[in-house]
Amino acid sequence: MASILIIDDERLIRHALRDILEYEKHTVEEAEDGNAGLKAALAGSFDVIFCDVKMPGKDGIEVVEALAMKGVESPVVIMTGHGTVELAVQALKAGAYDFIEKPLDLNRVLVALRNATDREDLKKEVSVLRRKSRSGGERDMVGQSRALEEIRSVIGKVAPTDARVLITGANGTGKEVVARRIHAQSQRNKSPFIEVNCAAIPSELIESELFGHEKGAFTSAVKQRKGRFEQAQGGTLFLDEIGDMALPAQAKMLRALQEKVIQRVGGDKNIKIDVRVLAATNKNLAEEIKEGRFREDLFHRLNVIPIRVPSLAERAEDVPLLVAHFLETVASELGVPAPEFTKGALEALSSAPWTGNIRELRNVVERLVILCGKKVESQDVERHVVQG
Repeated sequence: MASILIIDDERLIRHALRDILEYEKHTVEEAEDGNAGLKAALAGSFDVIFCDVKMPGKDGIEVVEALAMKGVESPVVIMTGHGTVELAVQALKAGAYDFIEKPLDLNRVLVALRNATDREDLKKEVSVLRRKSRSGGERDMVGQSRALEEIRSVIGKVAPTDARVLITGANGTGKEVVARRIHAQSQRNKSPFIEVNCAAIPSELIESELFGHEKGAFTSAVKQRKGRFEQAQGGTLFLDEIGDMALPAQAKMLRALQEKVIQRVGGDKNIKIDVRVLAATNKNLAEEIKEGRFREDLFHRLNVIPIRVPSLAERAEDVPLLVAHFLETVASELGVPAPEFTKGALEALSSAPWTGNIRELRNVVERLVILCGKKVESQDVERHVVQG
């Protein structure tokens, strides 16, 4: 139920509105004029404020303006008589959420209240989503190991620049997390973050995927299509598993990085691009270069700032923190209470052979939540992880 403040110099109006709102199970406070109302609004925390537009002391417009200056975000519903509608409109321009006319209509009051509270719920939800977006939510970098702190330090230095970064590490270590964190802390964070998994795209399609194509460029090109470079314009393009990119595409990639222009497949028009490129691989690119599978000149273009993401075995001290992080998310997704992990269980998890790294650990936490009861013991870990 909502917490509501009523500001009106007419006692009968205050009492009538209070009766309506308390009947709907809301909590209500009253103030008899603008000065008292402003003081109450600043002292308390209200979901909605109903405020008369014309009254002694500060009027409704002045109350709305004062609340805005003080950073109070509670929506204000202005109450107005027939002769003061113009003032109510001024209050809306000053920042009021809505207005209702006197004499008060029960349905109109409740509709205004519902809309105002729905708005606040939506703002809170958007705020949560934005925080998750900025931090990466479940993809955030969790841990306090020295290796992770060193990566955070490098990210802090390189993110504000446009330097290209080559992120290396085994599968499941969190290379994408590093890339997203760089983007989130960069000047480009309000523009797109576009990811391309080079290993998942057939070699004959990778050029079209990256650079786009013109209509008729090949049999199935029935219309023009923008590639990932154009989609990432102004933002960041993350090339995951760059070591699996076909050599012809590598040549076009090199030109794009050198000249900051691309051409769609089947086209001859140069398209200027403003894109920061981050790349990642689980391969040893030095070996790939020796074997002739990766261009050395492209490697040097990408490898301006190298970041190696350690395996989970190299940062075993972070396992308990990761378990706690994943446990909260998994339990919420499954709609079940989070079980307690004993010290023995956490020690067993910390010493387990994490060949799949963080990705595997997340799956294991979900498995233990589903299969175990209220408490996860070391024997549960041995049964479902080490031997599982």
